[in-house]
Amino acid sequence: MTQSTPGSATPPGWYPDPSDPRLVRWWDGRAWTAHQAPHQAPQQMQYQPVFKAPRTPISEQTPVYNPFIWAITLLPLVSVLFMLTWQPEFRVITTRQGVTTLDPFSIYTPGYFLLMASSLVIYGLSVFFAYLDYQRLARSGVVRPFHWAWTFLNSAVYVIGRSVIVNKVAAKRGLLPVWITIAVFVISMVVAGIWTSTMMQTMMSSFGSSMNT
Repeated sequence: MTQSTPGSATPPGWYPDPSDPRLVRWWDGRAWTAHQAPHQAPQQMQYQPVFKAPRTPISEQTPVYNPFIWAITLLPLVSVLFMLTWQPEFRVITTRQGVTTLDPFSIYTPGYFLLMASSLVIYGLSVFFAYLDYQRLARSGVVRPFHWAWTFLNSAVYVIGRSVIVNKVAAKRGLLPVWITIAVFVISMVVAGIWTSTMMQTMMSSFGSSMNT
């Protein structure tokens, strides 16, 4: 690389500073940035840690939200809806040994398997949407976005990490998905608590009726 200004096709990287050959300056792919570092000989640099591209701020006109991140934050509500469709009719049976127990077929209804299948689909969609969101942020100029693979651990981990990094490069923006994730979690816990309480009451009623007969 010469001392001249890199062309538009030159990839981002550290190049000799045109204003001072003793330094290297970060080229973001379009223009020089304010980030500088001491220039080192090749035999010295091979023992030094690799420079990471600094996260430079993006313009206020650059969007930080897209349909993919909203889908990731709202998909957990779909699981809640499928949970509400699972309405087991608890039945009590008496085994050959005279033991009164719950009929498993009254629990494992089609609604139960639909709930399990929907959870796997939602998990896969979250990973896919995180990958698309990661690509969209990179094309928008966000250097080293939070990696989409964290979604394999949990979609909330990706939402939080993504929001923190976006907030660093877009001041006062990027944190809304975190608040929506918190709201979705609270709503899910409340609905799940009410549903579980109702289901337990129904199950106890079924056992009570069986014991009285």
